[in-house]
Amino acid sequence: MRLLFLCHNIEQVYETPIFLKSSVCSTSYFQVWNPVATSWPDFTHPKATYYWSRQILRYHSSVPIDGAWIDMNEPSNFLSGSTNGCEENNLEHPPFLPAVHGGILYYHTICMSGRHFVGRHYNVHNLYGITETISTNMALQIVRGKRPFVISRSTFPGQGHYGGHWTGDVWSDWFNLWQSVAGILNFNMYGIPMVGADICGFNGNTTASLCLRWMQLGAFYPFSRNHNTDDAIDQDPVAMGPEVVTASRNALTQRYMLLPYLYSLFFNAHLTGEPVARPLFFQFYKELETYSIDTQFMWGPALMIVPVLKEHDETVKAYIPNGRWYDWYTGNVVEGEGTYVTLDAPLDKIPLLVRGGYILPIQMPANTTTESRKMKRGLLVAPNEKGRASGEFYWDDGDSLGTVKHQEYTYIQFISGPGILNVNVNRTTAGYTEPISLGYMYILGLSDSVSEVTVDGSKASFEYDPENQFLTVDGFSQSLLKSFNVRWK
Repeated sequence: MRLLFLCHNIEQVYETPIFLKSSVCSTSYFQVWNPVATSWPDFTHPKATYYWSRQILRYHSSVPIDGAWIDMNEPSNFLSGSTNGCEENNLEHPPFLPAVHGGILYYHTICMSGRHFVGRHYNVHNLYGITETISTNMALQIVRGKRPFVISRSTFPGQGHYGGHWTGDVWSDWFNLWQSVAGILNFNMYGIPMVGADICGFNGNTTASLCLRWMQLGAFYPFSRNHNTDDAIDQDPVAMGPEVVTASRNALTQRYMLLPYLYSLFFNAHLTGEPVARPLFFQFYKELETYSIDTQFMWGPALMIVPVLKEHDETVKAYIPNGRWYDWYTGNVVEGEGTYVTLDAPLDKIPLLVRGGYILPIQMPANTTTESRKMKRGLLVAPNEKGRASGEFYWDDGDSLGTVKHQEYTYIQFISGPGILNVNVNRTTAGYTEPISLGYMYILGLSDSVSEVTVDGSKASFEYDPENQFLTVDGFSQSLLKSFNVRWK
């Protein structure tokens, strides 16, 4: 995916109504990356989105970008105020000054008495990022005619409807690795599910051991990106050495296998606002121990991620809520029932647990999301203590606008009981009718051996693992555009 990096560096500032004005209504000039001066668009102006669309269209004609990464939009300024300073008034120097860095309200931002179309900057400062996000979202829809992808540094309530977020310039240390977990969970609770921290850290030099564990955790940020400052050492996995490469590849492989599940979680986030990444207490509110846990988290209701957050550790202490849980890698039942257990976490693995009672749609991984869409789809069936499980799968073309509104998607429900799995295709939607099929399944927690498996009435090849007590069904191709069942005995 190609992203346009926008820092409001407008090489030639046109005297138009859509730029921020000083208190005397002349265009204000500031300093960001441009070596001369920068003027900020006023995204509250009715003509701002038209101007912004023209700017993006002009760039897109040379570099066909897929999305926009909008930065420095707190708004951040290398000066304190404009090139002409700020007025001396009660907006710039209010009678009750919060404990701001620099001791002035406009420190490294713009004058509070500056004019927007809707009023003084003092009253709309915190809205700058979201107004830019809204204009960028609309501009990308106009220019590309496809679903926009926007990541903004500055946010406000409602941001999640128009774009995502990353958590800014974190430091490259183990404390910030740990703190990023709470950051991701908080922003999901704020209604911004597409969020991530700079993997391996931004400020300062990372280390191979830190970057290895951060790549593993970052593979399970909803927005997963390795990014650092230009005056630090390279921190891509190859630059960090073979152990980091192996650990990164393994963790990202699990992410790509789980993309159908993750995509379905985002569908639900769009419909109801429920978090994609969520703290344990969202699912287990009756277990008071979960209220203070910030070292492990959930993807949706069914997948638990337990990252390594301390240097040199190759085990992690994990709280296991009541119910049945399975090891993602082996299928073995993990005993816990409301207690802490120690999980193995060698350098090449991040511990993942699947909650009993759920069915996760999965896929064979490929190098890109485009190629992954062409791979076989599968299911991971994780029964609860009664042998039952359920799940769902949302599927569309991944690019079109308004697919939910126009019901141009396929929605599938999975319901499993002892010896049977029902696949129910929702026929109330117009549907996304491109061929899609189920090609393999893993059914966990089967204590008895299996002698026969049928898919839609036809016998299928299978293999039962008596040691880990799971069933693998493979070698078939069943359309997911119609309902059917799978039976085993």
